[in-house]
Amino acid sequence: MPEDKTVAQNRKARHEYFIIESFETGIVLSGTEIKSIREGHANIKDGFARVENGELWLYNVRISPYQMGSYYNKDPMRVRKLLVKKSEIRKLVSKTQEQGLTLIPLKLYLKQGRWAKCELAIAKGKKLHDKRTSDAEKDAAREMDRAIRQKIRGED
Repeated sequence: MPEDKTVAQNRKARHEYFIIESFETGIVLSGTEIKSIREGHANIKDGFARVENGELWLYNVRISPYQMGSYYNKDPMRVRKLLVKKSEIRKLVSKTQEQGLTLIPLKLYLKQGRWAKCELAIAKGKKLHDKRTSDAEKDAAREMDRAIRQKIRGED
């Protein structure tokens, strides 16, 4: 069984948001869009999801037009439907109605080399002081790891 192949990642998401919970969703795509994703032409950096009329929709995700697609290509920035169970959608509606919570894509990947999936997260936006705190914690952890490595090398 082939491994999952990551096509696009939202690296800024973990810096800009507190990730509360993440889960996997399917995506409704056209034929040329899935071919473009298999070539690695996708960008989810500015993406977000929203529940409308009982369905989950993905916005601001760019899937570049497939080179060999001709007139079958769709709009690269079109809104795409996400495939989630109704019970999950009800849970998402209740959580996103809380103040400050949003749905953001963390990763777009191919599962088993065949199915396009999106890892979606329920997230809360960070304030500037939160970002500074998390950066300081990362720096401290990096310094401790560096000191441990140097100590290990010195004792060999």
